[in-house]
Amino acid sequence: MTAPAEDGERAGRVAGLAGVVLCGGQSRRMGRPKAWLPFGGEALLQRVVRRLGEAAWPIAVVAAPGQALPPLPDGVLLVRDPVEGRGPMQGIAVGLEAVAPLAERAVVTSTDAPFLHPALVRRLAELQAGGPAIAVPRADGRHHPLCAVYACSVRGEAAALLAEGQLRLTTLFERARTRVAGPELLLEDPELRAADPDLRSLRNVNTPEEYAAALRELYGAPPG
Repeated sequence: MTAPAEDGERAGRVAGLAGVVLCGGQSRRMGRPKAWLPFGGEALLQRVVRRLGEAAWPIAVVAAPGQALPPLPDGVLLVRDPVEGRGPMQGIAVGLEAVAPLAERAVVTSTDAPFLHPALVRRLAELQAGGPAIAVPRADGRHHPLCAVYACSVRGEAAALLAEGQLRLTTLFERARTRVAGPELLLEDPELRAADPDLRSLRNVNTPEEYAAALRELYGAPPG
């Protein structure tokens, strides 16, 4: 797998924006590790890291203790959850802590987002800049906290919530100033509107059926 270019060598990266990819989930519904799922000639985790690297750098991958991962590009930071079973709140805290010395903010995503597009990352970074601590999409009746931009300073609030036993990510939105972006606001950006008008970036594959449907879309066959 080719390592991403250094800062400044690839157009489209947002200055001061890092990336965090959470891949420590147990994949119960999928029945096998999602990070290793083949997708377009590469493992799913490799694809997400590659696409994310078009808009953000450096990138930290947050894995479970002892979790095996496919090869990653040089320069990608690999960090581990200190304990298992504390969900994405812990992953966000760990990931933000890893990239905080190198960036002021980070886009957080998960390993099961095969259609993540750099244009959405850039749009969320634009919406978060100069004001809120968090910019999170809301579509299909719910927030998408694992496709959102967080100020690295939010790691303090996340750590405090973990200490209180609060694991729901919506509680983090209540603690930190958050901008919620619906589809209309997101798609005001012409780059995103052209690249991902249906906001497929927000889709996850959690089951074998969803994975199969995503593969059909990738190779041009109609879903269903």
